Amino acid sequence: MEEKNTYIDKSKHTIYNSSDDLDLYLKALNSAYSGIIITDNMQHDNPIIYCNKAFETISGYSHNEIIGHNCRFLQAQDRSQHQRQLLKESIQRGEECKVEIRNYRKDGTLFWNELFISPVKNEAGQVTHFIGVQNDITARKKAEYDLREEKAHVELKIQERTKELQEKEIFLSSIIETVRESLLVLDANYIVLSANKHFLNSFKVSSEETLGKPLFELGMQQWNINSLKELLTQILPTNNPVIDYEVDNVFPHIGRKVMLLNAYRIEFEGHYKDRILIAFEDITEKKEQDQRKDDFLSIASHELKTPLTTIKGLVQILQRMSPDHSNDKFVSTLDKMSAYVDRLNLLITKLLDTSKIQSGHIELHMEPFNIDQTIREAIENITLAVPGYEIQLSGTTGAIVQGDELQIIQVLNNLLSNAIKYSPDSNKVEVSMHKVANFVKISIRDYGMGINYQDRLKIFERFFRASHIQKKFPGLGIGLYVSHEIIANHNGTLWVESEPGEGATFNFTLPITNK
Repeated sequence: MEEKNTYIDKSKHTIYNSSDDLDLYLKALNSAYSGIIITDNMQHDNPIIYCNKAFETISGYSHNEIIGHNCRFLQAQDRSQHQRQLLKESIQRGEECKVEIRNYRKDGTLFWNELFISPVKNEAGQVTHFIGVQNDITARKKAEYDLREEKAHVELKIQERTKELQEKEIFLSSIIETVRESLLVLDANYIVLSANKHFLNSFKVSSEETLGKPLFELGMQQWNINSLKELLTQILPTNNPVIDYEVDNVFPHIGRKVMLLNAYRIEFEGHYKDRILIAFEDITEKKEQDQRKDDFLSIASHELKTPLTTIKGLVQILQRMSPDHSNDKFVSTLDKMSAYVDRLNLLITKLLDTSKIQSGHIELHMEPFNIDQTIREAIENITLAVPGYEIQLSGTTGAIVQGDELQIIQVLNNLLSNAIKYSPDSNKVEVSMHKVANFVKISIRDYGMGINYQDRLKIFERFFRASHIQKKFPGLGIGLYVSHEIIANHNGTLWVESEPGEGATFNFTLPITNK
């Protein structure tokens, strides 16, 4: 505890001491074993403005991915923890707080965090910042869990032995064998207890080759993957499933396949058991179809670009050559032709951007520009195109960003257009910009239909479109994918916060140019 207080005291002094002292203390913080962050309580949502190297190591996120986020992003979807409410109340009261909370690294693995937060106040007594110190106590928690499990096992040994036979007969035999999907049931030691006929037939193996064997030793040990092991070891302690884990490997008897793996802890009669159900899906053909689609789009986009440019030029010639007293219908038809050619050209440009991103050939013309001015101009252009919408702009950064301004404008136009498009019952969009540490953070909020959790996981994937909007709103599902890749290529981060029926807020950060 004394060591943590030392970190807190040092961190508080860095906010007020001289520049030389600040550098010294920051170096000290970066050499600390504990993860340390500083948040700005004067800004909306109390964003992180500093993190030391230990925090990056513990969380698995890079500095650029951390800055601008609220600390709660480490809890992912594990939001029912009462410690979150304790932290929230302490921050609201401006008080110190110590909790032990479940967090998740960038790769999805669980780690237990002993977190101690302390407020920093200015001379007027106002809380301006919070300093957080965290330590990874996963090993201790696992030891405590193992002790509890061992105690429970001894106390309920006879009862569980009896019920186990009944559950296996009723549940495994009647359900697993009839499902038309490859399924395995594992015990707590990852030994295969049951394999359905679909699994045996799909992988062309026998029961003798499968039952009673550890999952990681099946076949040619194609499931013996460290990252997969880490995910599976967290299922029983946390009930966190493994979702859409891809395995591209050579399997005995069936050759190279791409398998999609999903794993869940088994629930029976409202109680979770020390059993893991794994489902396997062969997506080899789907992957091949996606590749053929990519090749087609790339070729088609390039082939359409040249004749479309010629058509555009001919339409412009006809418009310039039109007599002064041309028929109104003739002029209107040319204008419509020009508009449809522009729309088609925009679509082809997006497809070309997608193709370039996939091949790694996207070009960036990096130059310094005023991000505030760029945002204002993008809003003005959208407002002129859609006069019925009110786009409210708040905040200022005064920052210069090094980047491809045209591509950043493309991102802004796409996010603003989406905010309007997917908010049919609203006429207001809010845009805010702030300086967060050495980044600018831009947020675009709409009051539309919102996005559910499953769709949020895939919202930035290429060609993905949420199921509830596909019929109502036309589109190809490439705008957000392109935007995400553009921001990533600028060393920034693009993410979304949303709940169904409550609108959506798309945020992105860009590093500020060092002057």
